[in-house]
Order: sequence, then structure tokens, then C-alpha cells
Amino acid sequence: MISGAPTDPFADDEVLAAAERAGRAVVAVHRLPGNLRNADAAAAAAAGRAARCSALLDGASAGAAVRPGDDDGRSAGTPVTVDDPVLAGALRVAAALPALEAVWRRAPAQALARLHVLAAAGLVPAAELGRPRTGEPAALPLPAAVADAFAPPATAVPAGLAALSGLVLGSPWPAVLTVAVVHAELLRLRPFGAADGVVARAAARLTMTTTGLDPRGLTVPEAGHLRERQEYAAAARAWSAGTPDGRRRWLLHACAAMIAGAREGRSSTDATASAD
Repeated sequence: MISGAPTDPFADDEVLAAAERAGRAVVAVHRLPGNLRNADAAAAAAAGRAARCSALLDGASAGAAVRPGDDDGRSAGTPVTVDDPVLAGALRVAAALPALEAVWRRAPAQALARLHVLAAAGLVPAAELGRPRTGEPAALPLPAAVADAFAPPATAVPAGLAALSGLVLGSPWPAVLTVAVVHAELLRLRPFGAADGVVARAAARLTMTTTGLDPRGLTVPEAGHLRERQEYAAAARAWSAGTPDGRRRWLLHACAAMIAGAREGRSSTDATASAD
């Protein structure tokens, strides 16, 4: 899946510096006074915001309604009616993430299957939920989406998922870079053929919490990806090409998105504190 080389992007000074900055930015959100006292409200707000951004990246309507009480997803665990199936799936995923942390730590493939069941319900036949694809994946609904030429054949998906599981269970890299690789590899593999973007971003979020990088889920890197969606798509495509420069481009983008997500987390914390 990943190979070392003299031009190893994981040893690149700029990448390592960006990863360090991203890690510091995320940790700083946890040290805000409001989060030291009670982070639950900020975590709920961040989860809802993350779900909305992820859904938009996967083609949800910007005007999708959530009823009753559209509060920008701050009550992600509360039963609601959603008129867009992509957003509905992303909100179901957001509500389930805390319960999936233990599963992700011991059986990542099982957690991914569950994420797909939640994300793709209503989008694909029930028999396909949680099952690796057997054919070609649908194109990701992104500008300049990841090139189809880089999506591996269905026969390569099981080995790709096994390699990804091994990475989750024992990564050689700092948490920031591990999160970035999990995200990029799922975008590249498109293991289920539908709702793969929502699944990839949820898996990245799980990796942030389970590695201890963002244990409370207070940041919203999904907002960073959404704001730079052209670069998000281009960097994902570059990663899929497999070149050192392409992988470096993705790693730098992912670090920048985490820094932007930390700013978004600060905003959520400030908003919930002012509402108290």
C-alpha cells in the first residue's frame, strides 16, 4: 500500500512540520477553558457540523432539511427526519461513531462495514450494504473527482482493506499522518462502490479519536476539506497516482484541513459557551 523510498513523503521536512502544526492545533482545542469544564456540547456541535460537511462533499443538497429543529446538526444523536439520503446517512454515521471506537481499535474492517450500512442505507439495495463492491465503483461526487483509472478492480479490494486494517492496528507514523493515510486509502479503494466518501471521512474521524489525537471529537477537518474541495479532490487524485509528489500533496492538504478543523472546533466551543 505504502512504500518507502529516498523521496519518502513521510520523511519530508515540510510534511513533518505541517503534521506537527496540525497536532498542536488539535490539542489546543482540548485545552480551551470551556472544553476543560465540559466538552460534551462542543463535541456534539462538531459531530453535527462534520456530518453536514461530509454529506456536502458526497453530493448532498446544500438546502437539505432536517426536521424537527434544524440546529446545524448539534443534536446528531437525536432522531430527526432528513429529506436528503446522503445527509441522513452522514448523520447516522455521526451518531454511531462513539460506539464504534472500540470496534475500530480491534476490527477495522468490521467497523467499516457498519459505517457503510449506516451511510448507504437508502442509496443502494439492502443486499449491498456493508459488502465490498463486486464491480466498478460509482464516481465520487467531487469536482475533478478521483480518476477512475486509479480505482483498483474489485478483486483488489479485500487485500486493500486488509492492508488498511493492519495500518490502523499498528501504524509506523504519527497520528496526524495515520489519519491522512486512512482517509486517502479509502478514497482510493472505494471499497463499497457507494457512499465511500462519507465512510472515508468517518474512518478518518475514528482514527483521530482512537489514536488520542482528538479523543473527544472536538475538531471538524471535514470543514477544511469542504472549503478547499477543489484541492481536496486534486490531492486525493494525486495520492491515488502513487507518486511521492502526489502523496506529499495529499499529506500537506490533510494537515491543512486539520488545522482548519481546529479553528472550526474553536468556533463550536465559543458558540456553545455563549449559549450556556
